[in-house]
Formats: sequence, C-alpha cells, structure tokens
Amino acid sequence: MPRTAPKDAIAETQALTLLVFGLAGETFALPVTTIHEVIDPLPVTPVPNAAPHAPGLINVRGIVTPMLDVRLRLRMPPAATAEATRFIVLELLVSGIRSRIAIEADAVREVVEVDPTRLEPVPELGARWPAAFVRGVARHDDMLVVLLDPDTLFAPDADRPAPNA
Repeated sequence: MPRTAPKDAIAETQALTLLVFGLAGETFALPVTTIHEVIDPLPVTPVPNAAPHAPGLINVRGIVTPMLDVRLRLRMPPAATAEATRFIVLELLVSGIRSRIAIEADAVREVVEVDPTRLEPVPELGARWPAAFVRGVARHDDMLVVLLDPDTLFAPDADRPAPNA
C-alpha cells in the first residue's frame, strides 16, 4: 500500500488563492475560501451603542449582515465611499457559528494564487497594523500583498487588550 503525505504537508504545497483589495493606498488580501461575494455598496443602518469597529448592518439579499470597519482595526484613517468602493461579504466561523460579515474595500483588484511557503513575516519595524491580524506578506508581480488573518481580524474580542501576564 503506498504511503501518502500527511494532510498538513499537502496543504502547505498547494497554492493559496487570495482576493486582493485596496485599503488606504495599501494592498491586502483574504483567502477566497472566506469570501461569499463582492457587491456594490449598500446603505448601512447604524446600530446604537455598537462597537466602533462594527457600526452598522446591511441587507445582503435578505440576510442582515454586520458591517465591520477593518480600517479601524488596522489603525487606518476613515475613507469616503468612491466609485471603485466595494463591499466584501465573508462567511466564516465566529465564536463557532457560521456567520456572514461585510467589510468595505476602496477597490477589489483581482484573485491571485501564491505559494504559501513563500509568505514572509511582516517586519516588526515599520509595521503599523497589529501583528495578530496579519498572516504575512506575499510578493505578486510587482506588488507586496499583506495577507490578513480572518480568524483574528474578525474575532469578537479582537479589540480587547490582552490580559497582563
């Protein structure tokens, strides 16, 4: 009987497919496995007393979906909606429950494949994003793409300070 490679070894050799988008002049990506759809901007209904990073809700094809402000989590300035602005609707496990959430991107650029073994860590000097929200940096053509970690970026308690050790 032939031996097979461990599941983790197989996953590490397969290309990582990413949705590349722009925020505040920078290039970010999320795994396409987390993307439900990309849509034109919709009206956002504010939620009183909501967390600053989750200020409102949108109606996506009859499903009420929380709108999250990724810029706030990544310590970026707010931006006005422009012609290229798109909402990225994600489907992920949040606190063990399959959930849809939406984020606003300045522009959605393309879907690319990168070799996961070629991801580089974000240098500690000069990185302005919280390290917990970033999986690494990938090179694609002539650009650097910051791969966000949806498991930490969209965790409900991501804005809470870490307990003292």
